Amino acid sequence: MGIGAIVLAAGGSSRLGVPKQLLEFHGESLVRRAAKAALESVCDRVVIVIGNHAQLMRQEIGDLPVSVVENKIWQSGMSSSIRAGLEKLSSQGGIVITLCDQPFVTAALLTELISTHCKTRRPIVASTYGTTRGVPAFFAPELFSELASLTKDEGARRIIALHPEKVATVEFPRGAIDIDTTEDLARLIQT
Repeated sequence: MGIGAIVLAAGGSSRLGVPKQLLEFHGESLVRRAAKAALESVCDRVVIVIGNHAQLMRQEIGDLPVSVVENKIWQSGMSSSIRAGLEKLSSQGGIVITLCDQPFVTAALLTELISTHCKTRRPIVASTYGTTRGVPAFFAPELFSELASLTKDEGARRIIALHPEKVATVEFPRGAIDIDTTEDLARLIQT
């Protein structure tokens, strides 16, 4: 199919105070769970973008058949990580962008995003949770240059918002659960 996956795992976890990528949920770190979901989906290639605590991340996912890209300027914001992943996957027929801090992302969800693109031919397929249209999301190659032009801490949600007429959606209620603070982590542990 020629579809790649970019797992964003470079952030500094400043609000949490510890590398959230390495937090365990159901016996696996968040970064490993995200990588395995992408690997088990229909994506042909998986790129994990790391930055902060790069060596620890490499150790955590080193045995998985993924490409690891180190974003040396990860502090400049999410946009630089998206660019780093795109540079590695620019020849793909489409990409799925996903985050390592959404613990309920599954291979089935990522595959559904791609199959929805195939059915609807929409160049963007976003996950919906609450009132949000966001990631994980599929993007066709025609959107790659716009994704690459994001700045600072802008993420893929900005491109989704700019093109509502191009968006198909997949319901993902648990997408609203992500880990940014100690309160988020406490809620996750209770699930």
